[in-house]
Amino acid sequence: MKQEALQRVRPGFEDPVQDSQAVFRCALEALSMPGRAVELPVRATLPECQGSAAAAQTLLALLDNKCSLWLSPSLQGSDAEAWLRFHTGCRCVSDPAQAQFLWLAVGDEWPALATLHRGTDESPDQSATCIMEVESISGTAGQAWTLQGPGILGEQALSVRGLPADFEDQWAANHALFPRGVDVLLAVQGQLVGLPRTTRVISELVIGPRSLAAMEA
Repeated sequence: MKQEALQRVRPGFEDPVQDSQAVFRCALEALSMPGRAVELPVRATLPECQGSAAAAQTLLALLDNKCSLWLSPSLQGSDAEAWLRFHTGCRCVSDPAQAQFLWLAVGDEWPALATLHRGTDESPDQSATCIMEVESISGTAGQAWTLQGPGILGEQALSVRGLPADFEDQWAANHALFPRGVDVLLAVQGQLVGLPRTTRVISELVIGPRSLAAMEA
């Protein structure tokens, strides 16, 4: 890393051990209870970039020097890249298909889930994890879903704004690959929402005052 980039690197967690463990537990909680917002309990001194604080903190906790990371276009070459490389020792890659973790920023073009590493039947745990920034995870705007699957008692409602228009189709194909498949953490405003590959997404079409289940994944 060049000296100029090093000089711009900001501190990470105030208490690297305790704060990293706390955020790591939040990520696990989000993936074990799909569709429920989990509040991140700590704050870090973040890099000067347009990426979300929740995504930055999550990757700061998850990455280490054995991990490969792909950043979406607006984050590549930014202070965020230098910050994560310095604090975690991770390796940044140019091909998203080679990445174990991906940070996908709002407004960028994202690679399709089908192009990412989805593990193998023998080693499904080797699949990629995507940290996806979204505009909101509540309210009536955006894609309205009902979630079903492990970690959900019955059904879980979730409304998301800021995902690609074809995300539901992408997720249906990803879900069908189980035990292989990509896992997703949605990041927004200090919160995480987990979408593990085991989760089934039912899209709700709003027609007037009524909401109808229209598409299943």
